[in-house]
Amino acid sequence: MRTIPHSVSRRGFLQQSTLAAAACWGGLQVAHSARAAVAPSDRVRVGLIGAGGMGRGDLDTFFKNPEVECPIVCDVDDRMIAEGVKLVEQRRGKRPDTTKDFQAVLDRQDVDVVLVATPDHWHALPTVMACQAGKDVYVEKPLATSIREGRAMITAAEKHHRVVQMGTQWRSGKHFGEAVDYVKSGKLGRISLVRGWAYHDWLPACPKKADGPVPEGVDYERWLGPAPKRPFNPNRFHFNFRWYWDYAGGLMTDWGVHLINIMLWAMGPQPPKSVMSSGGVLNRDEAWETPDAQMAVYEFPDYMLVWEHKNGVGIGLNSRPWGISFTGSDGTLYLTDAGFEVLTERRKAGEEPKTFPGSGDARPAHVRNFLDCVKSRQQPVENLSVGHHVSTVAHLGNVAYRAGRKIYWDHEKERVIGDREADKLIGVEYRKPWKLPYYPKA
Repeated sequence: MRTIPHSVSRRGFLQQSTLAAAACWGGLQVAHSARAAVAPSDRVRVGLIGAGGMGRGDLDTFFKNPEVECPIVCDVDDRMIAEGVKLVEQRRGKRPDTTKDFQAVLDRQDVDVVLVATPDHWHALPTVMACQAGKDVYVEKPLATSIREGRAMITAAEKHHRVVQMGTQWRSGKHFGEAVDYVKSGKLGRISLVRGWAYHDWLPACPKKADGPVPEGVDYERWLGPAPKRPFNPNRFHFNFRWYWDYAGGLMTDWGVHLINIMLWAMGPQPPKSVMSSGGVLNRDEAWETPDAQMAVYEFPDYMLVWEHKNGVGIGLNSRPWGISFTGSDGTLYLTDAGFEVLTERRKAGEEPKTFPGSGDARPAHVRNFLDCVKSRQQPVENLSVGHHVSTVAHLGNVAYRAGRKIYWDHEKERVIGDREADKLIGVEYRKPWKLPYYPKA
């Protein structure tokens, strides 16, 4: 990979990043003339792996930055490839090459950055191999389907000196950062309880369906990849893959990662000591394997963290379908995408809570932060160390749920203490011939 020149001072770099983020938050659209003004040496060439809805949404956000080009689109489904090609042609006026083999993306000399937006079970391999190939990576959350895969991704990025950002965009959200600063300020007093919740009534139905033929234009063997060999079932494909343990961790690692990310950002890097979780598939017409209703309770050294989700109509704390609360000795802060408010425990009668407005879509700023770091070689805000910590906490909620009991966590060794059966769940076995480089020994 070529090195992209970057000669500004640290202060100048931070000023440029701040200005770029502000423009992105405002939804800035890049004009053709601005793209034409970008010097060839400053261009960032992105190879897309996974051209589904998330991949195309991410790539479209990358295209808000004039230096970004996309020479190749990769997917195992011809329909997704066609949609990806259409997007590139609309945004950049040229047709990209296409492939169903992600290795073809990594082999190209005209790819600087790999955007991985595949199902979760395909996050680790392309990321690790992209690092080996000298590419930087923007990979969707969670890092993978297991904790040990995340550790392999960190090892690869460190060994090959790559810049990797996990796509939890709220880490770059202005009002999320302001809420985190408020929590850290001590104004809420000593915080003993943090809660995150998500109630979703918009998820598509997933009734039981029979196995059937592989859709035309789909390389199903490649889609399965390292996951167990199974007959094709439409429920386990595209969006609904996230409800099956072979490929993902359900809402716990989907929405849970987003909100847990903010909770840990505010509360600091300390790891959990223990976790217990319960729930189940309570919407009886759904074909999910992962729980559509779940609660996980984590014990940290200085506080408790509670996560809960439900598929279907519901109202969480403070009349919000999803959000976060930080409860301290002197008040509680409620945080959503609309903003945050603070309720003090000793406020005067009739006093309204303090409210702070939301800041809009954070994804453009998150991508801009990554691109700036590709150029500066600094670590992005949601680098692999941060992303692995967040993903690990979410995965442990599922490990406790699947084990059916409270588990105790050894952060230094990344092992479940005294529970061999539960400890097996922090890793995953790859189907031959797939192997993940740097995968830690059990």
